Amino acid sequence: MSIVTAILAGGAGLRIGGAKPERQLAGTRLVTHALNAAHGWGAPTVLVLRDPKQVSEVHDPVILDDPGIPGPLGGLASALAWAAVNGADRVLTIPCDMPFLPADLRVRLDQALTRDAGVAVTASDGRLHPVCALWCTSALPVLVHRANRGQLSLNGLSEAVGRVVVDWPIDERDPFLNINTLDDLALAEGLAV
Repeated sequence: MSIVTAILAGGAGLRIGGAKPERQLAGTRLVTHALNAAHGWGAPTVLVLRDPKQVSEVHDPVILDDPGIPGPLGGLASALAWAAVNGADRVLTIPCDMPFLPADLRVRLDQALTRDAGVAVTASDGRLHPVCALWCTSALPVLVHRANRGQLSLNGLSEAVGRVVVDWPIDERDPFLNINTLDDLALAEGLAV
């Protein structure tokens, strides 16, 4: 069994004014924060984009969102398919806009994933974060079936394939702080010190 880390960075980032992966936090691009975290977990890493021009200067493989499936589900579909073709049976998905992910993310999710579950999902402060999860590649047919029926929720997919939830405490900051707006970016800048 092996894991691939897929950084989901295909969103338009409209609420932040576009080009979200290229936005700077503490002098480093958001996508670079995500790449650094992924490389620290030791698994092969792919960057999943809607358009290859969304991000410049990356050395990891780039794959594109499934064009027939909107939103993060399109990125997950492509990542699961890519992983299966390349001999992996699990995909750790992280978004490009969560710069404070915990160092033990991959290990804790992998330990929590059971034979009966199709995904181990992160949670903090009573909220699920299905964009940050360890998915079995066997979830792909369920994803495609649901997408064909217009069911495009990552949360709904996690329920459909059977999920285990792994909760993280919030110490100084929420490890799953998500940057969607310029205000979020300013908050993260204050917490990055």
